[in-house]
Amino acid sequence: MTESSHQSARERFEKFEQAAVEAEFETGRHEETESEAKRHILIRIGRVTLGGIVLVAGLLMLPLPGPGLVTIAAGLALLASDVPYARKLLENVRKRLPADSEGNVSRPVVIGGLAVSVITVSFTIWWTFLR
Repeated sequence: MTESSHQSARERFEKFEQAAVEAEFETGRHEETESEAKRHILIRIGRVTLGGIVLVAGLLMLPLPGPGLVTIAAGLALLASDVPYARKLLENVRKRLPADSEGNVSRPVVIGGLAVSVITVSFTIWWTFLR
């Protein structure tokens, strides 16, 4: 990379960073300083990344063993605070989950689904690599 293209890339990054901080000041949780805004941007990026990974894992669990809908709901719950359409999708997924009259998923369903997932994945790893 030449010096001028490196400088141009740095300038573009600084403009992008400043635009992100300004947007965070306007739409975030009313940060007082620029460092708080930058930290909250990193938290949002982490939350969206983790939510996306959990959502994809849940989608994979639909045809594979595991609590697919519960995992999808968890991924959408992580995404819901930062991605507008995730809130609406979360409501649709929660309607399909086995829930009590208040709409809460029972603990035995969640724990049982996770236990089945861990056992299935452990067995698959053992069968594939360790036997």
